Amino acid sequence: MKTLFRKHLPLAICAAISTSAVAASFDVGDLDAKISPCADFNGFVNAKWVAANPIPADKTRWGAFDALREQSLKVQHEIVDAAARDADQAKAGSIEQKIGWFYRAGMDEAAIEKAGLTPLKPELERIAALKTPADIAGYITDAMVRGQGDVFMFGAGPDFKNSKIQIAFAMQGGLALPTAEYYSKPEYKDIRQAYKDHVAKMLELAGSNKADAKRDADRVLAFETRLASASLTPVEWRKPENQYHFVTVAAADAASPNFSWSKFLAAQKADIKGGFSLSQPKFFAELDKMLVDVPVDHWQAYLRAHAIDGAAPYLSRPFVEESFAFYKKTLGGQKEQEARWKRVLGATNAGMGMALGELYVAKAFPPAAKERAQELVTHVVAALKTRIEHLDWMSDATKTKALEKWATFLPKIGYPDKWRDWTGLTVKPDDYYGNVMAAARFNNAWDIAKIGQPTDRLEWGMTPQTVNAYYNPSDNTINFPAAILQPPF
Repeated sequence: MKTLFRKHLPLAICAAISTSAVAASFDVGDLDAKISPCADFNGFVNAKWVAANPIPADKTRWGAFDALREQSLKVQHEIVDAAARDADQAKAGSIEQKIGWFYRAGMDEAAIEKAGLTPLKPELERIAALKTPADIAGYITDAMVRGQGDVFMFGAGPDFKNSKIQIAFAMQGGLALPTAEYYSKPEYKDIRQAYKDHVAKMLELAGSNKADAKRDADRVLAFETRLASASLTPVEWRKPENQYHFVTVAAADAASPNFSWSKFLAAQKADIKGGFSLSQPKFFAELDKMLVDVPVDHWQAYLRAHAIDGAAPYLSRPFVEESFAFYKKTLGGQKEQEARWKRVLGATNAGMGMALGELYVAKAFPPAAKERAQELVTHVVAALKTRIEHLDWMSDATKTKALEKWATFLPKIGYPDKWRDWTGLTVKPDDYYGNVMAAARFNNAWDIAKIGQPTDRLEWGMTPQTVNAYYNPSDNTINFPAAILQPPF
């Protein structure tokens, strides 16, 4: 996909739109005067820019967001390079040292190539030792503690009936293909075959012979197809009633006789009070049945394939290349792999994004920049109130409600007022996969600790270096990360 950031033209009769009618707040040269806006408005606005900005080979889309993201990545690259260079002399346990070692380990290709599959062997041994449905349930529970939720998702979120409190949500998951439809619709037949070929290749890279790998790939697809049959489609998922199904722990245990939610929640150290959201009952009912009527060796094939897939980007080159070939190239249409520094930076952001954000803000977004943005937003918020008060189409009762909501509206600009504490996360200078797994476990524990606690409206869901912004309806906040608060936005 290739787009130019949409330009807002003044309201006018279509036939009267021309380059002379456009305000001088953007480059008029981007508009194509040879194309009639009445016949092809998209071409009028975007054609020249699109022709002059081909999609880079390591991207699947290109636009103003992507160009700005590249600028943010350049700044981040400078930060992590410096942190890696100076990490050994940095203060012990500081975010500078942890980020430096994390990034340095990821960039040490020689050590990663030498290690090969070794970092993943303990996980594969755990899977190989499974013998009973109870063992499988125990493995799922333990894997979630380690931040590896392959079969379903679990975490904290605001209670839909009382957003001031965080509760636990268990949600459908377990599928490697993008959505449930990929497992059944005829138009995805070739993708399903490509996925089986990919799974077989990954299993071979991990030591299986060709025949066993092919057999297990068939099992993996069959396993996921069954999960998909009980999963919501993206359209169904959008309905709030399909995202929230509050139950007591006792009711959850009764609904899943083969999977103890009591033991699972205790292992997560989740502060469950009245209950939690077992968000998609149909999915979890099917998963419970699969624990006993799917053979253990089929479960092992599925868990092994997902363990290898999850680790592949952090292992040696054959795993990295096969992961790219299927997920990025076949599914996404990306022609070339991103530079290694971008991939390792992506892993650093995934593991320690807010810590890197603290360093990014110090370098690229001084307090004066935040103050300017806050002043602008303050004026916009005040104008919104005035507009609501003077609307002639809104009833007095509706205005009262709108102004009540306006009064609780919280804009958040640039970066958090309070930074996360990374004490307890151990990062090593020479263990890339180990660092990724340590961060996953640390971040999972941080998320689970929110369960049962008041919702923190000052918490950010995006890092400052992210080129994006969002409104969160559950807490009525709007969030503008530092990286997007620059031209053209």
